[in-house]
Amino acid sequence: MSSSPTPDPTLGAAVKAADRAHVFHSWSAQALIDPLPVAGAEGSYFWDFDGNRYLDFTSGLVNANIGYQHPKVVAAIQEQAGKLVTFAPAFALESRSEAARLIAERTPGDLNKIFFTNGGAEANENAIRLARQYTGRHKVLSTYRSYHGATANAIMLTGDPRRWQNEIGVGGVSHFWGPYPYRSPFHSTSEQQECERALQHLEETIAFEGPGTVAAVILETIVGTAGVLVPPPGYLAGVREICDRYGIVFILDEVMAGFGRTGEWFAADHWGVTPDLLTFAKGVNSGYVPLGGVAISERIAAIFDERPFPGGLTYSGHPLACASAVATINAMAEEGIVEHARALGENVLGPGLRELAERHPSVGEVRGLGVFWALDLVKSKETREALVPYNPSGEQNKPIAELAAACKQRGLWPMTNMNRLHVVPPCTTSEAEAKEGLAILDEALAVADRYTG
Repeated sequence: MSSSPTPDPTLGAAVKAADRAHVFHSWSAQALIDPLPVAGAEGSYFWDFDGNRYLDFTSGLVNANIGYQHPKVVAAIQEQAGKLVTFAPAFALESRSEAARLIAERTPGDLNKIFFTNGGAEANENAIRLARQYTGRHKVLSTYRSYHGATANAIMLTGDPRRWQNEIGVGGVSHFWGPYPYRSPFHSTSEQQECERALQHLEETIAFEGPGTVAAVILETIVGTAGVLVPPPGYLAGVREICDRYGIVFILDEVMAGFGRTGEWFAADHWGVTPDLLTFAKGVNSGYVPLGGVAISERIAAIFDERPFPGGLTYSGHPLACASAVATINAMAEEGIVEHARALGENVLGPGLRELAERHPSVGEVRGLGVFWALDLVKSKETREALVPYNPSGEQNKPIAELAAACKQRGLWPMTNMNRLHVVPPCTTSEAEAKEGLAILDEALAVADRYTG
């Protein structure tokens, strides 16, 4: 790890001034945000122009799976730029073909055809298009606790509050409750009961929507932004069986959970379940160049052998993006990064976070796998009342805002969402770095503890 460069507050001020004057930020009230000017990043750390260095427990947006500035990926991008920086998607290119081959080798089952997109939202858009074309049906079911992207259909599939102001009449999407044992919508008292009742609820939803109208069920294999909700044993297999019974396409959204994040190449590998379509982005190339895609089963791909697929993107399989994916996947394989993520979760993060839960009254539950964790923060462990209400605003969010500030003051950049603290560092984070982060969380959680009682 190289040291951060010499501080340059003057340049930092200029960067921030230009940002405030001209950059329109996503998901934000523009006058109420205060973006940190970033000077550089390497590995699991980034730093600002004042010389402050932060351990990144967010992986950017849970996408920098191999950390920042991995030399093999940077070199691959530079080499590809010198060779062929861009080309149209209708041609066969070395980097595109090799990226598709490497991805197909790692996806479960017969998901052997790869349609490339620019990111996860477009991947989910095209997965829905494939499902509707394949089935001749129009409805898609997704869970309330979910995030699938911000484009037209993807935001309608999304269950969290970001959907509310974006509902513009895109039809054919219905929501249902997925399993969440800690806050069970089914009043379950065990994981097994939660699984059984969640599957019954899904089947009843399909019955009331009309099985012959439902094209697809889409799930995040492990729910990400909405809480790192690990499905109970048997749930995904049960959804697979229900979809098969009604001729419904089963889509797994692995945009956040894929490519090592959970300690497997894909989260579906934990349960041995193969979907009909699998969407990916983020970790496929650690976010170095925008890239996403859909891995397609042989039987769905086959219907387009003699008829055109009605979709496409100018930058589908962009050479720079695909070259970075090839380098990322090869580096992950050569350096044992997936195995490292699994071990880090089993031996350091999981045990360490559970120890924090024992010490801090504000931590109600710890959930996760690999380097994909969340702390469910509460006012009371007995009642499980959330530390802040659902979709908090203003003063309601004060406990979480103060917790985040306490982390940053100590050199840790946290990821918070509603009443949760997510722990999602790069898959390459060392044991020492993970323990450094846990120690900071231990101190910072004292802020949240003040709101319990």
